[in-house]
Amino acid sequence: MACNHDCEHCASNGGCGDQPNAHERVHIPPPNNHIKKIIGIVSGKGGVGKSLVTGLLASAMNKKGNISAILDADITGPSIPKLFNVHGMLKSDGLYMFPAESKNGIKIVSMNLCLPNENDPVVWRGPVLAGVVQQFWDETEWDNVDYMFVDMPPGTGDVPLTVFQTLPVDGIVIVTTPQELVSMIVNKALKMAELMKIPVLGIVENMSYFECPNCKTKHYIYGESHVEKTGIKTISRLPIDPKIAELCDAGQLEDYDAGKFLEEIITKIEEV
Repeated sequence: MACNHDCEHCASNGGCGDQPNAHERVHIPPPNNHIKKIIGIVSGKGGVGKSLVTGLLASAMNKKGNISAILDADITGPSIPKLFNVHGMLKSDGLYMFPAESKNGIKIVSMNLCLPNENDPVVWRGPVLAGVVQQFWDETEWDNVDYMFVDMPPGTGDVPLTVFQTLPVDGIVIVTTPQELVSMIVNKALKMAELMKIPVLGIVENMSYFECPNCKTKHYIYGESHVEKTGIKTISRLPIDPKIAELCDAGQLEDYDAGKFLEEIITKIEEV
């Protein structure tokens, strides 16, 4: 089992310290894994639709003929299985876990697929959460994947840090909403990416506007956009669309075609 950095409660009583740089060693995933690109989906705060964007991007790449996967690193708020109507426990051969698959073949690993009751809360401290993310990476037989999307928890804490340091992330996509306050928080995520030397591929502004189905006029419910202030040139905007909420609740997110809204981000991902 991978080290979860929770030294205070470690059964080895510090024995792992006998190994040089034990907590800094590179973890090696199963030998059959061939993952071409890893894209982190991040946000500076919660409630902006990060999991939604993760699911839409994975679905969009899947529809283009790629093998998509989602590593749900939001351990305490794992909503990815619900979006894809995936339930039950992950299978394992005693050595490695095997991802669940959506109806269209998107590979998914999430904490909710490791719980006997998916409604049970995960009440763990940061280092333990980070250790679980390492296990999802180290101990999952992902096999061949063209694009893996990592749904990270909001903020700049233990889990995002673990993802950046453990996984060979090729780039990140930042999810935000139009409010001025959110733009300030986005800058924190941008600076973290800069510190970790991870390229920012673009920004998705969720709930950007509502388009009247009758007159097609766009209404900016949350005010005018501020994402241009970040200096990031690649920007995609998702509208407020009741159909998205309906499909999410039904576990049918794959049925929503967001390609026309996410086209710029998708192009940037393909260029990585």
